[in-house]
Amino acid sequence: MPSTAPVPLSSSRPALPRDPSRDAPARRRRDPRDVALVVSALVVLVATLVVAAWAGLTFGGTGSAGTVGSTGRDAAAADTVGSTSDAGDGPVLDPGATGEAGGLVPDGTTAFDVDVPGLARLDPRLLDALQRAATDASADGVDVVVNSGWRSAAYQDQLLRDAVAQYGSAREAARWVATPATSAHVSGDAVDIGSWDATDWFSRNGADYDLCQIYENESWHYELRDGASRTGCPPMYRDPTEDPRMRA
Repeated sequence: MPSTAPVPLSSSRPALPRDPSRDAPARRRRDPRDVALVVSALVVLVATLVVAAWAGLTFGGTGSAGTVGSTGRDAAAADTVGSTSDAGDGPVLDPGATGEAGGLVPDGTTAFDVDVPGLARLDPRLLDALQRAATDASADGVDVVVNSGWRSAAYQDQLLRDAVAQYGSAREAARWVATPATSAHVSGDAVDIGSWDATDWFSRNGADYDLCQIYENESWHYELRDGASRTGCPPMYRDPTEDPRMRA
């Protein structure tokens, strides 16, 4: 018989298919406390940013040359002419402002329209005398309107430049408009009365309220002169060029 060797039986078992999921790293289950910490940190961060932004707006401010301040053009004008008086109880105004905020008085303004900056920024004693005079003038049938009162330095500078253009020279303009550094309007110490009836009434009665016409060529320009009610107003200058204050 042919000799045949028995086929040895294999002792190894076929490999089972490997589960791929066993090779993936084990996923860490989220701890609810970790989620809460992340949310809390985000809330704190957002709150900090909001507080920082609010503090920047509050304390950084806009300054007198910001929203309450002037434009670049007005600020440049203010730099050349100095500052205004802090008289009166009105709001603090920018010396570089022009227009109504700088003292331009709307038509028909009375001595009692103290919401107008040109009136609000007058020296309180001058404003009081003006109002008392206006009240008595009204009793005499005379309506007193105010054409000008306090002016900012920039507005006065604008008026002076306009006068130079109108009269042809700074020397001639000086007979009518003072510089911002010398103007009694900028310091809140002068008022211009409107209408001929009112200026006529003031020329006859102004001294009773210590209100005096200062210049012969400006029948509308009045300033406070203490003691005028007792001794009368001082002699008038022919025009502002004779006023020593204009040479300061």
